[in-house]
Amino acid sequence: METPLSRKLKNFVPLTTADRDMLAEVLEPSRLIEPRADIVEEGEDPRGVNVVMSGWACRYRQFEDGRRQIISILLPGDCCDPHIYLLDRRDHAIGALTPVAIARIPGTAMVELKSRNPSLDLAFHREELACAAIQREWTVSLGRRSGVERLAHLFCELHARLAAVGLADGTNCPMPLTQPDLADALGQTTVHINRTLQDVRAAGLLSLKGRRLTLLDPEGLRRLAKFDPSYLHLRSARDAARGLEAIRP
Repeated sequence: METPLSRKLKNFVPLTTADRDMLAEVLEPSRLIEPRADIVEEGEDPRGVNVVMSGWACRYRQFEDGRRQIISILLPGDCCDPHIYLLDRRDHAIGALTPVAIARIPGTAMVELKSRNPSLDLAFHREELACAAIQREWTVSLGRRSGVERLAHLFCELHARLAAVGLADGTNCPMPLTQPDLADALGQTTVHINRTLQDVRAAGLLSLKGRRLTLLDPEGLRRLAKFDPSYLHLRSARDAARGLEAIRP
C-alpha cells in the first residue's frame, strides 16, 4: 500500500510492495489538526514518531515574548524525527501551518520494524541524515545568504522536496506559507519579506498567486539562490539500489 511516507522513503532506498505494506501497517489512523494549532508541544514525552500525511507543518521554538523561529518545514511524507522516541522529552514544538493529517508510529513498533527490515532501517537513517543536511543548509542561509538569496533558496528547496513526493506539477507547486511564516523561517521582518518578494517578482523569477508558486525562471532563481540540490540526497532508484547492495552482508 502506497502512503506519503513510502513515497518519501523510496527516494532514499528502493521499496518493495512488502516494504510499503509493512510501513502502512505500523501507521496508526490519522488525526486531523486545525491550522495554527500545535501537533505536539515542547517538553512532551515523545513516545512515538509523528508522520505528516497531508498538509504543511513546522518545527519551531518560541520565546515567552512571542518571538518565533521556524526551524524546519514539514511536508507530506516527512517524519517528525524518526528516532525522537529515544529521548525523554521533546526540545521543540511542532505546529500545523495548514490543516494537517498526522499519523503516528509507536516507538516500540518503529524499533521492531527496523529490526525486521534492513531496507526500511536504511531508508529511515538516510531520511534522517538528509534532514540534518537540510538543517545545515538552513544555517548557511541564515548566516551567509542575503535576504533575497534566502527567500530564493527556500522556494527552490520546497519545490524540489514537493516534486520528490509527486506534489509539484512541473514548475508549479503549492505554497501556503504566509509572509509572517516566511519571516519566522528566514529570520527577517514581514516588511523585509514583502519587499524581497516584490524584488524577485519584478525580476521575473517567480509568481505567487492563490497559494501556488510558479517558477517562471527556474535556472535564474537557482543561480540567485546558489542552490545545489545535492544536499537533499534525493538519489535515483538505480543509485539507491547500488547503495543498498553495498552494505548488505
